[in-house]
Amino acid sequence: MDGKQIRDYVFDFEKLDVYQLALCFSDRVIKVVEKLPSYLKYTIGGNFIRAAMSVAHNIAEGSGKLSHADKARYYGYSLASVRECIPPITILFMEKCLSEETRNILRADCVKLGNMIVGLIKKTRS
Repeated sequence: MDGKQIRDYVFDFEKLDVYQLALCFSDRVIKVVEKLPSYLKYTIGGNFIRAAMSVAHNIAEGSGKLSHADKARYYGYSLASVRECIPPITILFMEKCLSEETRNILRADCVKLGNMIVGLIKKTRS
């Protein structure tokens, strides 16, 4: 492969809408965390970013697994990471570090990601 072919290569998981949404969600989370006061940025913020990034990471890793059971397991980890993002969203809203609009956008992303990942798991198991 030459440089252009490598640059233009698209992995199978990069074509998944759920993966693209997971990347957008991670980007939103990073932007939220960047604005937090330092006492929250380096505690809850770090955990929030790790959980958000884990959604995309596990979709990517799961897509490369050869067995359906392994794929479903990694997609399940991704779903668990989505659910792990709900407490920081709630706490940051309670601490008045998130507007209601931002909280609603992040929660809507989580709901959509969760539904899409469940669909991916079901598709993998069928």
